[in-house]
Amino acid sequence: MKAPDGNKLAILNALNQGGFVSGQALGEQLGISRAAVSKHIQTLQGMGLDIFKVTGKGYSLNNAVGLLNQADITKHYHALGANTAQVEVHPIIDSTNSELMRRIQNKVALESGTVVVAEMQQAGRGRRGRVWQSPFGANLYYSYFWRLDDGLQAAMGVSIAVGLAVYDAIKALYDIDVELKWPNDIYINKQKLAGVLVELDGQPQGPCQLVIGIGINLQMPQNTSEHIDQAWTDLSQHTTALDKNQLVASLTVYLEQRLADYQQDGLNSMYAQWNALNAFAGECVELNTGHRSWRGICEGIDQHGGIRIRQDGEVKSYYGGEISLRKAEL
Repeated sequence: MKAPDGNKLAILNALNQGGFVSGQALGEQLGISRAAVSKHIQTLQGMGLDIFKVTGKGYSLNNAVGLLNQADITKHYHALGANTAQVEVHPIIDSTNSELMRRIQNKVALESGTVVVAEMQQAGRGRRGRVWQSPFGANLYYSYFWRLDDGLQAAMGVSIAVGLAVYDAIKALYDIDVELKWPNDIYINKQKLAGVLVELDGQPQGPCQLVIGIGINLQMPQNTSEHIDQAWTDLSQHTTALDKNQLVASLTVYLEQRLADYQQDGLNSMYAQWNALNAFAGECVELNTGHRSWRGICEGIDQHGGIRIRQDGEVKSYYGGEISLRKAEL
């Protein structure tokens, strides 16, 4: 699927102002026929946008979260007292993480704080090669570039800090207390709300470059949710105050703060807070690396970000990017 052309983007922007817009007014604005407007609307609907038509009134976009706007993001970001991030908005992209990783691999100069957000991903990725459902305009698809000069080993617990940044932003904006699932998922009432995918490029002892991907469910269409194989939720089920541009700005600010703390002190000041938000604290869980599995009681994380599992009275920490954590029956 190609990115929307200029006419479709203009129609989207007009609909994003709220209320109804007549097909005749859109046609006059763009210098095209009403039939051409109707065809563009059908294409946008095929991309997953909920646009409906009422005779005599015109078209309306049923999207409580709004569409991304670079100027609005910057305005909200500066209002929070921050000024270092550079945000790029893309209508459609294969994957926000893939875009930044390509630039790294192609030796494109990147500044820490480069943010890529998109309305839709055609090849959104979760951990372990899973597909991240990414319908147009419905959710937040976000990636942040960060340079860490302390080597790959020092980046081991970054996903813990990122999860806390997501908690910070959602708590600040909506007064919602999310739960965290090791290593990088965000839950509300044991239902998945968001996920984190951290990708690294660098040397064990030298500088490394990180792409921090965050996907947050905002207003998931029912036809897309049918393809999700686990319990999920979205923010629209918990708040009516959604503003996607404000969320991007707030998330960026809290991410910057958490990463600065992490660079200064690792997880020493964060792991206790993460444990207080642990979605599976004290529950029987199963760790699975693909080759082996362990079952025991979840005791939270240690100061390095490893998950602590109690088995037969002994507590051990486990690390590794391919470990999954699922609730198990005793």
